[in-house]
Amino acid sequence: MLSNSNLFTIGNFNFRFHHLLIIGILAISFSISFMIRSQAADYGFELNEFDPFFNYRATQFIVENGIVEYFNWHDDMSWYPEGRDVSSNSQVILHITAASLYPIFGGNSSLYDFTIIFPVVFGSLTAIILFAFVRVIAGTTAGLFACLFYSVSLPIIIRGSIGWFKSEPLGLFFGLLAMYLLLSALSSRNYKISFAKLIGAGIFFTFGISAWGGIQFFIIPLGLFFLALPFLRKDHDFIRWAIPVFTISFLLTALVFERPGINFVFGIQGFLIIGSTVFLVICTMIQKFSKEEKKLRNGLYFLIGTVLSGITLITINTSSAFLRLPSFRYLNAVNPFLTTQDPLVDSVAEHATTTLAQSFYFSSILMIFAGIGIWLILKNKDPIHPFSKLRNDMIVFALIIGLAGVYVSSAFIRLELFASISIIILSSIGLSVLTSVILINKKIKDKIKDKKISNNPRIITRISFFSIIIILLILPLTIPENGNWVIASKAPPTILNGGSTFNIATDDWHNAMEWLNKNTPEDAVIASWWDYGYWITTLSERASLADNATLSTYRIQQIAKTLLSPPDEAWEMLQELDADYILIFIAAQKVGNDANGIYLLRGGGGDESKKQWFMLIAEEPLGKYLHPDGVSGTDLFWQNTLFGKMIPFSVLTYANLVTNIQSENFQIGFTEIFVKDIKFPNDSNGPIRLVYSSPSFDRTDNGPIIGVFIYEINQDYKPKIEN
Repeated sequence: MLSNSNLFTIGNFNFRFHHLLIIGILAISFSISFMIRSQAADYGFELNEFDPFFNYRATQFIVENGIVEYFNWHDDMSWYPEGRDVSSNSQVILHITAASLYPIFGGNSSLYDFTIIFPVVFGSLTAIILFAFVRVIAGTTAGLFACLFYSVSLPIIIRGSIGWFKSEPLGLFFGLLAMYLLLSALSSRNYKISFAKLIGAGIFFTFGISAWGGIQFFIIPLGLFFLALPFLRKDHDFIRWAIPVFTISFLLTALVFERPGINFVFGIQGFLIIGSTVFLVICTMIQKFSKEEKKLRNGLYFLIGTVLSGITLITINTSSAFLRLPSFRYLNAVNPFLTTQDPLVDSVAEHATTTLAQSFYFSSILMIFAGIGIWLILKNKDPIHPFSKLRNDMIVFALIIGLAGVYVSSAFIRLELFASISIIILSSIGLSVLTSVILINKKIKDKIKDKKISNNPRIITRISFFSIIIILLILPLTIPENGNWVIASKAPPTILNGGSTFNIATDDWHNAMEWLNKNTPEDAVIASWWDYGYWITTLSERASLADNATLSTYRIQQIAKTLLSPPDEAWEMLQELDADYILIFIAAQKVGNDANGIYLLRGGGGDESKKQWFMLIAEEPLGKYLHPDGVSGTDLFWQNTLFGKMIPFSVLTYANLVTNIQSENFQIGFTEIFVKDIKFPNDSNGPIRLVYSSPSFDRTDNGPIIGVFIYEINQDYKPKIEN
């Protein structure tokens, strides 16, 4: 057999053809993942989204000042004037890992460029980690399928593309590495190696959570797995010390960091992992001292009692809170039926509830293979079936993590990443078993003949099988033409389109930040919606009132109320906030190729599209400022709010874009048509004055406008506020 041929020998290891095949598939998976993730570089080599700019700035601080200073760093440019204690509420491991690797692998590149490529490298390397993880569960073939599926999985790629110097890529790398080490330790017959792997698993699990809090998801399948282990394995003496070693390593490492830290260890998450570990130890002891015929019964009684006690304790904790609860978004992941009354949480796009259509789009054909995997796992095992080689504990773990991942992903769209991991694991198992049946080996073939079961499939059957599989897997990568997985993962970096819906790349934001840096005092304080805080502090090196850390709902609410207040009242509120400049971002569409064209301000994704969230967060009724369509502003909004008057456009008319009928007044189905109108020009004596506008605002041709508008607050203004 070609797969058994010995190519060369290194020491006692015989390098065979199938090892070469494995290396080749892993290299292909890494390369595919790397290329798809790197597509956005076609628009420009930039950090993507908002958080990466803070993470870059924090990494730069370590490179320039050292780790010790980092843990003492109080950032007074964020959340002015209070500032931010960085190490207690940041992705510490992300910053430390990048800062540590930069001197080694950075070469002649700048730190900025290094952090741009960082998520692509770690995101692609995770394909190899996933191979090892699934290989422990269900064998080499399943592992190879898993790494290939991972390399093209859309939810994973869009949260780990080039420039995505955020939590997920490194967090997932460490999290899956920890899961691999744990399962590998439990599968090893060498206790010394198992001990080392268990220690490493605990350490890397903490690293994963420190890099991305979402890695706490793995606590759910781990807790359930620990509860099941006493009933799945007979080597109780081994698991009785192995699982506590992992748990102790994990919790002690967690205590070293401020995040996760002591609140995590003695919170509900720590309770779940400690409780399931304690159960495992006690349950194995109960079974050890029980009579053979009563071992299972006594263990089940104890399991039922433990589960009921845990539910009771958690229920009591909801009111007494003696165990610290995680933030709402983590509770929502466990209980998707929870609803928040906080509009700030609802306003974040990644917190949107996953729709059924999105789930099918993200998972596509893999859902079918995952269903096959579940069916094969639950199916009674035939002793001659390839699936019979899988261990019971690994089968149960695959089911637990698979179903748990699909469950938590229903909470909000960001967690579709875990649904993808779960579906990849189950679909890989399903396909590996089907492949084993098609390529059944000679020993099993002989047994089939002895049992007078149908003979080995002919070559035409094998070719047909693999052709169908390949076609099914290629479909979501190619169809539809403009919405397949590959195309959908390609989008311009946010700094180049402002987070708008326009698929363009401009320098408007870079120019605006450069203007702030060169034309404002170093101690200037910039007010803006919280989305842009990280860009302001990192690129313009100016203090911001709020940013994406969302440390203070009250501060964000203050900004929202300021934007919706009459200009004179807003001026006084800006004085209280000690702001020197105020910035807004407007995404508009110019219609017509002349200087006096008309404009559309709908669906562009700038602040004009966020005004309803301003109102909800400011606790203002939507009907006060919006017409019944929930989008068009009323006269009160345009004429009597600071934000309405900061937008350098005014309503010319309303038009039905289907029938081309115009109306002077708002009607349902009609869209606002705007013309340019700067209400606070640079030479005005009003409360604010426009000192900077984006170059695209002055475009004369038809097309999108990425408009950054910076107003200086007139410190000498005398407001006229009626008592």
